[in-house]
Amino acid sequence: MSEQEQNTRQETFISHLIELRDRLLRIIIAILVVLLILVPWARDIYAFLAQPLMTVLPEGTSMIATDVTAPFFVPLKVTAMTAFLITLPYVLWQIWAFVAPGLYQHEKKLVIPVLLSSLVLFLIGMAFAYFIVFPVVFKFFASMTPDGVNMMTDIDKYLSFVFTMFLAFGVTFETPVIVMVLVYMNIVSLEQFKRARPYIIVGAFVVAAIFTPPDVLSQLFLAFPLWLLYEFGMFLSRFITSRNAPEVENAAKDAKA
Repeated sequence: MSEQEQNTRQETFISHLIELRDRLLRIIIAILVVLLILVPWARDIYAFLAQPLMTVLPEGTSMIATDVTAPFFVPLKVTAMTAFLITLPYVLWQIWAFVAPGLYQHEKKLVIPVLLSSLVLFLIGMAFAYFIVFPVVFKFFASMTPDGVNMMTDIDKYLSFVFTMFLAFGVTFETPVIVMVLVYMNIVSLEQFKRARPYIIVGAFVVAAIFTPPDVLSQLFLAFPLWLLYEFGMFLSRFITSRNAPEVENAAKDAKA
């Protein structure tokens, strides 16, 4: 390799690093701007997040803060997460603008639908946890509280629980996209997914047991959607398989010729 080629590659690498730095700065600035706009409503945002638990707490009880700084930092963390979710389309656009020049045309056609569907499904998973799972699970916990015991949850622990559940359900709802991408890229065939169905069902309950509280109700709320979304991903993958079948047949004919 000549010295000129080495210099060219080095300049290209440096230019990529500079572009990456600039786009990361834009992402950080966008999140900070939205965060600063939302800070005056930080307490209201946390109150909205805590609503599923607050509605089932006994009358006269409330959540508590065992850490001196928790009343300030916990609502701020929730507001930061909200700011990130609001700016997520812009974040994904910046990531796309950075990686798109290095992709082939067929890869570009795949990445855009995958990113959009992943974003939508993740948000649907969070909404499912907040509007469906939390009210049922918290009501169950409140009903199981022994007599003489006041159910008063620490706000920091509640936030950790909610974030864990949001992440678990958000990732779970990505299952159809994962299945379709693996089939589309011929990494795993649809028949292999069908044969793996019994293991997936068992694995769904194992994952639910790890990422949810140790009660059967929460585990069922995560395990069954994971299984159903896996089935839904296989159903959609049939159309991908049928669409790619003519291309595979033509490639086989060309190879024989």
